[in-house]
Amino acid sequence: MTGTPPHDMSYAPAPRTVDGAGGTPHRPGRLPYYEDRSPGSGVLPPRAWYARSDAARLSLHGRWRFRLSAGAATEDDAFARPDFDDAQWQELRVPGHWVLQGRFAAEGSYGGGGAQPHGAPAYTNTAYPFPVDPPRVPDENPTGDHRQVFNLPEEWGAGPAVLHFAGVESCARVWLNGQELGHFKGSRLPHEFAVGPLLRPRGNVLAVRVHQWSSGSYLEDQDQWWLPGIFREVSLHQRPEGSVADHFVHAGFDHRTGLGTLRVECAPAGRVTVPSLGLDLATGESATVPVRCWTAETSHLYDGELATAGERIPLRIGFRTVRVEDGLLKVNGRRILLRGVNRHEFHPRYGRALDPETMRRDLLLMKRHNINAVRTSHYPPHPAFLGLCDELGLWVVEECDLETHGFGGQGWRDNPVDDPRWEPALLDRARRMVERDKNHPSVVLWSLGNECGTGSGLSAMAAWMRERDPSRPLHYEGDPSCADTDVYSRMYADHAEVERIGRRAEAPLPDPELDARRRRLPFLLCEYAHAMGNGPGGLAEYQRLFERYERCQGGFVWEWIDHGLRQRTPSGEVFHAYGGDFGEELHDGNFVCDGLVLPDRVPSPGLVELKKVVEPVRIEAAGGAAGAVRITNLHDFADLGHLDFLWTYEVDGDPRGSGWLEVPPPAPGESVVERLTAPPPEPDDGQEAFWTVRAVLRRDTTWAPAGHEVAWGQLPAAPRPAAAPPAATAVPRRGEGNVIVLGPGTFDAGTGTLAYLDGVRIGGPRVDVWRAPTDNDEAAPWQPGPRPATEWRRAGLHRMRHRVDAVEAGRDAVLVRTRVAPAGSPLALRAVYRWTAHEGLLRLELSVDPEGEWPVPLPRLGVRMGVCGSLGRAEWFGGGPGEGYPDTRSAARVGRWSLPVDALQTPYVRPQENGARPGVRWAELTRSDGSGLRIEGDPDFYLTARRWSTEELAAARHTTDLRPGEHLWLHLDHAQHGIGSQSCGPGVLPQHRLEAAPARFSFVFASLR
Repeated sequence: MTGTPPHDMSYAPAPRTVDGAGGTPHRPGRLPYYEDRSPGSGVLPPRAWYARSDAARLSLHGRWRFRLSAGAATEDDAFARPDFDDAQWQELRVPGHWVLQGRFAAEGSYGGGGAQPHGAPAYTNTAYPFPVDPPRVPDENPTGDHRQVFNLPEEWGAGPAVLHFAGVESCARVWLNGQELGHFKGSRLPHEFAVGPLLRPRGNVLAVRVHQWSSGSYLEDQDQWWLPGIFREVSLHQRPEGSVADHFVHAGFDHRTGLGTLRVECAPAGRVTVPSLGLDLATGESATVPVRCWTAETSHLYDGELATAGERIPLRIGFRTVRVEDGLLKVNGRRILLRGVNRHEFHPRYGRALDPETMRRDLLLMKRHNINAVRTSHYPPHPAFLGLCDELGLWVVEECDLETHGFGGQGWRDNPVDDPRWEPALLDRARRMVERDKNHPSVVLWSLGNECGTGSGLSAMAAWMRERDPSRPLHYEGDPSCADTDVYSRMYADHAEVERIGRRAEAPLPDPELDARRRRLPFLLCEYAHAMGNGPGGLAEYQRLFERYERCQGGFVWEWIDHGLRQRTPSGEVFHAYGGDFGEELHDGNFVCDGLVLPDRVPSPGLVELKKVVEPVRIEAAGGAAGAVRITNLHDFADLGHLDFLWTYEVDGDPRGSGWLEVPPPAPGESVVERLTAPPPEPDDGQEAFWTVRAVLRRDTTWAPAGHEVAWGQLPAAPRPAAAPPAATAVPRRGEGNVIVLGPGTFDAGTGTLAYLDGVRIGGPRVDVWRAPTDNDEAAPWQPGPRPATEWRRAGLHRMRHRVDAVEAGRDAVLVRTRVAPAGSPLALRAVYRWTAHEGLLRLELSVDPEGEWPVPLPRLGVRMGVCGSLGRAEWFGGGPGEGYPDTRSAARVGRWSLPVDALQTPYVRPQENGARPGVRWAELTRSDGSGLRIEGDPDFYLTARRWSTEELAAARHTTDLRPGEHLWLHLDHAQHGIGSQSCGPGVLPQHRLEAAPARFSFVFASLR
């Protein structure tokens, strides 16, 4: 920041405080240190983080001695003495959470102590899991005492050193060699102590007391598992005389001239070199030179070095400028569109103790799915994550370690962010975030925190951030007035509201001046499209709004990963646990499982859908002549020279031709129209043909290999022909027993049910409207409007009853008239089955007409049937390869697909409706010898196949509750209700609702031999 020197840093031991706000134990009449509102005592001022330097560092990771107490036990600090005998203590892996290393340690985790009780994880969304009486916490306060003995390397030598804690939840008190250093709060933030004079060559004893609950817990109500422990690195850093105390890299870019300006502030003074730019500068000195700018699309970093008298540290410099101007958020002079996700730090075995390999894996998955932005909900991430964002290229909204959501339930009474006594703690958290991460070009917005209501504390944080770092705009969602922010941010605004905001026509604020200011701000959805279970739906409609209105600059899907903790049943089966599975007295169930990747980091269908919806290249038919394709560049900065374009031509899913498409690289926002160069072969009569054009990486990048698919589009070349039903050639006849035989079908004469097809047992089909409710069907209780699953159950759709009114064997058809209705209701569906046969084929024409005034949409409309469980493989021509529903089928590519039946299921942490393949023209279910069943639909249909019934799926709480049966249950759906996002966001859009209305559809069944 111009004119602001870096913080003065000293490595002399800090004096101990002696009052109730310091590091001393509890005294009568004063709050103990873990309950006072202060951020801590004895810690050094925050500074910029750097991963390495030529000054020595010593990792203190490994197995520590550990003792867990039920209460805070602040008077008992004998364990901190070097001669304390801890031989009877257990071992605990650090970094780690103690609750994940005892009784509830995941299978295969690093937990020590076997089945010893180390407490339990607990999940709440907004409610504090302790009485709300700030800053006090209950006596039942699990406290972990940790001890580690370490030696210094022989070459370490004497001199200043700091002890570094990267993250401890939620309050830690620290001793080294019997000397108390102080205490700190702020779980996802770094804290350091000066320890040089206390070190000895061998036998150093580090003692750390960690309290699960503290006053800091009131500031960390962040919709995640409560997981106490030392979960980030503990390390010792040598600080030679003249080493870097703090540094601030300023690297701006002028998009009009292509020049970058570099200035590095440092205490003490030193020199900065950037060999590739020919720069050798004194710290504090500026230089302006031609550079390649840094963006999320072109993440160019320059390697440099900062050298002082006592230390050399490497720099990775990205030149870029972030501004809000002309009502838009701009980087390097251009509006950016955020295709983002919210990211909690999470691992299904290790909680928030993430390793760099897992972080990189997450970011590679994001980049390969066209995600270009991350909001670090709701705290600063591990600093290595930001380094990877710099390298791979993602925009980052970095959020302060602050949320007080639980106070919302009491009208924000006693909210810490509006209480001056908490202001030092709030400012400390803001400083520790900004100072640690100020040198990362990927960080383009600072966020004050999340869901804290409003208050003077937030204003104080914003004022400090603006003074310290005016180069980045500020974000905060919880204040509708945007008084302290530079962008207008909302959560879960529905599509209609987003459109109003895009037109700058949103509902006005009471204060005209604030209202006028807010209308000039760019708009972000910091959370939208809640990715809980099956979904989210409505992504494509959101994206079109972001593209239509320049004020709407995208947003962040909630969220990246399901927080399911890996567990095993007594029989050894793996499942993922959620709230309530650990005996919590207060919890929010599986609301913690709302990610785009499953807990084991397998992409969900929602992530595949998001990739398609936000792809930075749009490929579509241009209209006019067949084979004309329009390619639009939706990047913010890059042209399309880094992509190759490939086409294929398929007839009924069979490849008939392929080649390369020469595309001149359009600039961002521009389109080109090209003709597909090779004429396709003519499709056979009665067949459907498609062009598919794919955009793939031309060469290897840091995040994907050459050939990785970035975008695709399909152009119909020959539409599906309208097929006239074949003339019936078989005559119904009475068979032995109470059956009717029609061609290859044998029917129960009393019920009209198809019993056998070519001698193979069949159960059904019969009309079906129920589905195992998704999390979005269940909906959040606080959401406006009806909750679909509740309304469906109230209408009795989960317990429909079938009545056969007539079974008529006519001249060439079997006609079955039925009424399908729930008990206690006049609502019904009249269904007429008309069966005909032609040359070994059995055709079903179904007419469905509603009776009564239906107040609710239908979950689904189709038929379900049971077939032999030996039909273990599915092949189909239609949408795939993954699942899709009316508002989640953008990623469904028309083709010919084949999968094992068991692979058709999506193992959502809480079982629910899943696995439908949309737009199916025909499907075959076969055994290993090729025999089986073929189904054709008119019009196309949704295919679902699973080894358990809908009722069993709806009753299951975990995947291990589902037991494969002898039968395979097939759902052939004419239509499905949409998915929406109502588990926290908006419901199903009107065009994706399945209203009860007359419907006509048909299927053809054939036996494969």
